[in-house]
Amino acid sequence: MEIKNIMTKTVATINAEDTVERAAQMMKEHNVGSIPVCRGEKVVGVITDRDIALRSTAEGQNVKQQKVKDIMTSNPVTGTPNMDVHEAARIMSERQIRRLPIVENDKVVGIVALGDLAVEPQFANEAESALSNISTPASPQI
Repeated sequence: MEIKNIMTKTVATINAEDTVERAAQMMKEHNVGSIPVCRGEKVVGVITDRDIALRSTAEGQNVKQQKVKDIMTSNPVTGTPNMDVHEAARIMSERQIRRLPIVENDKVVGIVALGDLAVEPQFANEAESALSNISTPASPQI
């Protein structure tokens, strides 16, 4: 099965020059935990709620002034609409990501989340395996 059959096709994106506050507002508005970051239509990064918590709030930054580009993950891995679902699950597991932006002709056309895989019975085991790899705790730094 191809990713285009299970991906979410309506995707909110944010500009790299927007503020972290705007990113948080968009996450709330769309009830999502990550947003692809674009320059024009090209994906240049991803910002997550965790990025905001750890790289902005916990660092005492001013979210009204700090730019998305300053805390986003640059050069994100992306998929294509015709990509096989098994390949997407493998990439998500290897890269330890929960969401994979889907890009066609340098434009975001969708996003696939582990949850999208988990609700498809034939991919439930792969979703579980990917989540297990992602959720492996890191050693605490003391």
